[in-house]
Amino acid sequence: MPAATPTFSFVCGQDDFLVGRMGRKRFDELAAGTEDEFSREVINGFAANVDEVEVAVGRFREAVQTVPMFGGRRVVWLKDVNFLADSVTGKSETTLRQVEDLQALLSAVNPDETSVLVTAAPVDRRRTFPKWCEKHADFALADGGDDAESMGPVVLAEARALGVEFGPGALELLLARIGPNTRLLVEEVHKLADYAGESRRIDEAAVAALSPNAAKGDFFESADAFFSGDLTWTLAALRRHFFAGEDARPVISALQNRNRILIQIRALADAGDVRVGPRGVDGLPRAAGAHAARFGEASSDKSSFNVFSQNPWYVGKLAGSAPLPSLRRLIDNQREFIAAFEGILQRPNEQEDVLRDMAVRCLAG
Repeated sequence: MPAATPTFSFVCGQDDFLVGRMGRKRFDELAAGTEDEFSREVINGFAANVDEVEVAVGRFREAVQTVPMFGGRRVVWLKDVNFLADSVTGKSETTLRQVEDLQALLSAVNPDETSVLVTAAPVDRRRTFPKWCEKHADFALADGGDDAESMGPVVLAEARALGVEFGPGALELLLARIGPNTRLLVEEVHKLADYAGESRRIDEAAVAALSPNAAKGDFFESADAFFSGDLTWTLAALRRHFFAGEDARPVISALQNRNRILIQIRALADAGDVRVGPRGVDGLPRAAGAHAARFGEASSDKSSFNVFSQNPWYVGKLAGSAPLPSLRRLIDNQREFIAAFEGILQRPNEQEDVLRDMAVRCLAG
């Protein structure tokens, strides 16, 4: 059970940006009643090695034991603590002893005299100290997850705070493009909110036009253009890709991954297990129940070789963005991608030409 009267505040999580932002808000609340700036002290808890852990804990000890020159309450923030993680430094015997000293210092804090805040990321919550903090501190967990999909609630909360909403497909596209980068996601939401203006609505088209492909998991424009069947757009997208100094291999990889998924959808559609329309794929969960075992062992990892491991929104987006090609055309695409990869190995200085030729062969008909 939590302590009846917490003696200090503890904010932790795996995402340093979220922890830092929540910590700043908590610190401002604690410092609101202290007009004397000398009564506020911030200690850097980031430590690259065990020696720096000792320095950080030593400075914190001095801060909490210092008597205010003009009386009144003090506020001390031990910020950016990283030695509570499952790391080489965090597992060191010297660090563990310092953490015991830190716990003793926090136990002795008189909250009427000193308000103490500790923020830490990442944290191994299996250990004794974080569990002790949950019981004795004003404890808060700030976490967004370690993959793009789990960041959705963070992005939605930021949008609500700004008074904007996401249109259909906009949030999913933003998460796919940015990936699990909390800081960049928050900045993108602010940028898109400004662009939305009076409509207060972030549309998918705005995300596609304004948000970068920071996740580097897929090269969106070239792949989107190719599978739309628009040759002119595809050639222009390839021109922009190579003008920026990029390599051909990621484009081929993106094309192959999408094409593999479309081959599986086409096969399921031809068998009558799913139905493909403008709104995506209908019947995928039912098809998974019937055929998932044939696509390999169940895994939380996404693979283009297993359509059932993919995000349903993403699958629907691929299948519903343009008329689904025939199975023969998709298999021919895959052969062309392999030939293009062999081509760039033979002509490494003509990569754009190789991909342009491939696009013409696939789309000109």
